[in-house]
Amino acid sequence: MAVDVSHDLLGAIGGVPRPETDVVVDARGVNKWFGRLHVLKDVSLQVKRQETVVVIGPSGSGKTTFIRCLNHLEKIQSGRIFVNGHLIGYREAGSGGKLVEDKEKNIALQRQEIGMVFQRFNLFPHMTALENIIEAPIQVRGAGKDEAVAMGRALLDRVGLAAKEKSYPNQLSGGQQQRVAIARALAMKPALMLFDEPTSALDPEMIGEVLEVMKELAREGMTMIVVSHEMGFAREVANRVVMMDEGVVVEEGTPDQLFSQPTQERTKTFLSKIL
Repeated sequence: MAVDVSHDLLGAIGGVPRPETDVVVDARGVNKWFGRLHVLKDVSLQVKRQETVVVIGPSGSGKTTFIRCLNHLEKIQSGRIFVNGHLIGYREAGSGGKLVEDKEKNIALQRQEIGMVFQRFNLFPHMTALENIIEAPIQVRGAGKDEAVAMGRALLDRVGLAAKEKSYPNQLSGGQQQRVAIARALAMKPALMLFDEPTSALDPEMIGEVLEVMKELAREGMTMIVVSHEMGFAREVANRVVMMDEGVVVEEGTPDQLFSQPTQERTKTFLSKIL
């Protein structure tokens, strides 16, 4: 299915959001355990404004856990994560630099700057496509309904679903639901978009329509971290590709570097099985 993404996707929401710093994501020595399982081991990663970073690696390597930590959906045990220069999920207490979890109100404010699109679409089943998109801008950001509706319609148009504003999720294909989910995340005008294997739950013929929207976002300058097995997308769109395995960053580089001349044996083995 062809999707019309010829317009400026971000123009519908007032242009590319300008983060407060050129480094949008700064993760430093992040550690995460689930019980005795050490799933993230001193992970550090920086992502600059308007950069698209694709994270690859085998299942269980810590990719999804890492990006869920970026908006404090998962709590880290040590390290620090900054988004837009703000410490995420925690605040420093006292002079020793000890971290304590921040108030939920402050965490919610931080999350407004971070859009996330999940494997499953997580749309409200009792709301139409348009209602799904305008709910958060009205309830969280205090947007007026007329303003939110105009923005929601513009975003639906940008993701090729202008005719579906009154459709409920169960009336939409998987690819259409995922595009509504992307529009919903964009409606909050985030400085950073996180994608957690956004095409993994889709039928093969629906994958392309979602990737086209994501490609257009990258071209328009949205800062993005994408966990994906779509190597063609990574080759075409990524500024950097990050290889993770067993909770560590194995290596990173441009798509040409990492796919053509990986330096680590673990990366070579992984790529040999999927390329």
